[in-house]
Amino acid sequence: MKLVDLEPAERARLTALEARIGRVHLGQRLGLEGDHEARVFRKGTHFFHLENWYSAHSLMRLALRAAGVHGRGLRNALRIQLRENTVALRRLPSAFESYTVLHLSDLHLDMNAALVDALIERIRGLAYDVCVMTGDFRYRTFGPFAPAMAALARLVPHLGGPAYAVLGNHDSIRMVPQIEDLGVRVLLNESVAVTRGPDSLFLAGIDDAHYFRTHSLHKAAHDIPREACAVLLSHTPEPYRHAAHAEFSLMLSGHTHGGQICLPGGIPVLTDCDAPRAYARGSWRYLELVGYTSVGCGSSIVDVRLNCLPEVTLHRLQRDTAAQ
Repeated sequence: MKLVDLEPAERARLTALEARIGRVHLGQRLGLEGDHEARVFRKGTHFFHLENWYSAHSLMRLALRAAGVHGRGLRNALRIQLRENTVALRRLPSAFESYTVLHLSDLHLDMNAALVDALIERIRGLAYDVCVMTGDFRYRTFGPFAPAMAALARLVPHLGGPAYAVLGNHDSIRMVPQIEDLGVRVLLNESVAVTRGPDSLFLAGIDDAHYFRTHSLHKAAHDIPREACAVLLSHTPEPYRHAAHAEFSLMLSGHTHGGQICLPGGIPVLTDCDAPRAYARGSWRYLELVGYTSVGCGSSIVDVRLNCLPEVTLHRLQRDTAAQ
């Protein structure tokens, strides 16, 4: 797929995006989306993509029904939990003490029509300063995205404060203009500064590092001053080493769903992630980098969750005075 292959109206909007992120980035993303649509197998790492094997989805539903857990799993998929996570950051400016981030991930908004209402009800009344969304707005990895965008349009008016997002491996870069029309800024290897008086906190976001691998921490960090406190949004926790050595303070991600269908005790059967299992859900740390991997709001492959309820997360930032 190339820019010239698109309808004139969409081509014009993506040409404007090209001026922002660069010809190579846009060309790579469009080309790779065309090359790899719906592939189950490919060479190299991540060579097997279960989410692209759609005949397996029906088989999994049949297996869950046979085991007598399908109904419970369906109900669990709408039991969205509120998680609260306190994050101590050494370089956090004093003006951002108790700054609160609402973290949504892996919404897969077009998979279950009831999810948007459940999500709206879950976030209703929450107090936070900014909302971040770490990718996978769409259920499938290819094809139409209008249903996901329509569902997002229902959700966004219920978000308080500014909202930022990154794309996931289920998302198309063609979705960006529509997401931004809703008032959500998509960070494509970019950063923004949030200011309070003389102090600044930086939010950076990278493109998908799992499947498309069009991420660039170099570009994302380019405008962030040395020793600044910077939060990185990444769909997947996989580039955690690079993020640590790029001197980010906090990394927020998703992708793994925490396993979604887990053994008793929340032990994941599959996480589809080239990162240690300890990084597949919840809080973690690598060197000076603090991280959090959301188990996600929605579901993928089948709209079922077992021993791993969906979540929205409130991260409250605090200054790590012990490290100063």
